[in-house]
Amino acid sequence: MELTKSTTAFLACHWENDIAGADGAFAPFFRAEIERRGVIGVARRLLDGARAAGVQVVYTRVAFQEGHRDLVANIPLLGIVAQQGSLLDGTPATAILDELTPGPGDLIVTNPKVGAFAASDLDERLRAAGIDTVVLFGVATNITIENTGRAAGDLGYRVVVVEDACAAASPEAHEATIASFGLLGEVATADEVLAAL
Repeated sequence: MELTKSTTAFLACHWENDIAGADGAFAPFFRAEIERRGVIGVARRLLDGARAAGVQVVYTRVAFQEGHRDLVANIPLLGIVAQQGSLLDGTPATAILDELTPGPGDLIVTNPKVGAFAASDLDERLRAAGIDTVVLFGVATNITIENTGRAAGDLGYRVVVVEDACAAASPEAHEATIASFGLLGEVATADEVLAAL
């Protein structure tokens, strides 16, 4: 694998307290697998490696305005958000995990959808920075990562999913996405990605 530093961005997807945190609204869904797989530590290595190499880091967050007035509950997952009253912007619930705090120069993109490109300016910001390759990692593999990866591919980006820096609600859900994504992009380990820098 080869990665061009100046045209690659690392997309850290949905590392928010409500999604990936131990006490977050979605902890019953995702936290056990996050801990079992040790993905927070792997994500930290990726972020540190990207910054050391001068690669653009982008955090994507799903967050909703007060009263969830921008939430369209057209899919069951977003219906759950509405029922819980979770993921409110400007609250600790949508802050990035302390272990993965954004650094100077990192971008943060917020949107009210499952995938990072939908209803956000992510595509415009990446293109303005000359990015043609995105390296994805986060929670959940079969939801946000798959959705974002498919959209990125359709938009013309080279897509790399970092398998050991992603987690889903179950091993089976994670593996299903990894098994199919090889036809839509590339699947690599954190070590392979960091070595490519």
